[in-house]
Amino acid sequence: MHVGLNAQLLALDSTYRGAGINTYIHQLLRALERLDSPHRLTVFTAERRFRAGRLAVTYSAGATRRPWGRVVWEQLALPAIARRRGVDLLHAMAFVAPLLGAMPTVVTVYDLSFLRFPEAFRPFNRWYLSRFTPLTVRRARRVITISESTRRDVVELLGVPPDRVDVVYCGCDPAFRPLPEAEVAHFRRDRELPERFMLYVGTLEPRKNVLGLLAAYARWREVGSDVMPLVLAGAPGWYYDAVFRRVEALGLADAVRFVGFVAGEDLPLLYNAAAALVYPSLFEGFGLPVLEAMACGVPVICSNAASLPEVAGEAGWLVDPGDEIGLAEAMRQVAGDVALRREMVAKGLTRAAAFSWESAARQTMQVYERALDG
Repeated sequence: MHVGLNAQLLALDSTYRGAGINTYIHQLLRALERLDSPHRLTVFTAERRFRAGRLAVTYSAGATRRPWGRVVWEQLALPAIARRRGVDLLHAMAFVAPLLGAMPTVVTVYDLSFLRFPEAFRPFNRWYLSRFTPLTVRRARRVITISESTRRDVVELLGVPPDRVDVVYCGCDPAFRPLPEAEVAHFRRDRELPERFMLYVGTLEPRKNVLGLLAAYARWREVGSDVMPLVLAGAPGWYYDAVFRRVEALGLADAVRFVGFVAGEDLPLLYNAAAALVYPSLFEGFGLPVLEAMACGVPVICSNAASLPEVAGEAGWLVDPGDEIGLAEAMRQVAGDVALRREMVAKGLTRAAAFSWESAARQTMQVYERALDG
């Protein structure tokens, strides 16, 4: 079969555009390229820096890098281009497929945060996703979700029959691994990071519960005697100014450090440099930072919301995202208990080894085959 993959959100930038959904798309494409398969794959993308030896690539116009241009191209131009290329099945790699024409489709839905937390989205994005995603999933032959949590949401909120939804978990890039201490120490000095610190990685926005993290951290400082600094790594998102105001209001300016977006090549070093990752998000489709930190041999404290228990398993310390006291206690104990950290590291490394992009690629190919068999 000939599968077309709509990868318009692929962005090989060392900015926030190169994280999140882009990570999934890029890693999956690379894993599909390595897969021993008789099927033909063609990638449709505007990212002209993307090269693939075994995958055919069709580059779209630069206008598709902008939201309106991408929407128009996907809905009006892509169906005709895919037919001319002889595509049998189209994989919409991010929420929405062309609604015109009768080409069989598979669609990946990462989460339904635009329905669960609509206030966290720009008006156009919220309108587009909440209108077009339901239409897409109801017409698609198969729907891929990246967690059981999202699968349940797709079934319950969008009315898709359970037998048409497949869970394909994300993998973890081999770059995320325990690194030599000398290399990590050099990174700390170069970035002027504390010797020991708690780390948060993610966009600074309400859904990530950064305000709750700051409140819990302030409680830890009230009762703890040896409290390490908190490092927040991530690009500013919606209402990020509330995060800065909360730091000042809680008197944490001397203890909380903002390092901004951290490029992919530096992330493994940042995780390795941390004493623990704290990730109290209110809602996640998967939660890659949890997996990446565990793969780097770093203890993980995360919320018990949405998909995060699926990723952390028994390796992480799970806390209700609204429980500031519980989160403060988790940070205190993980920071002060060497034996506990050692146990969490061992469990985390084992847990992270269960997720791979090669497995994700094989399962995705099986979804394609089921879609056309159907």
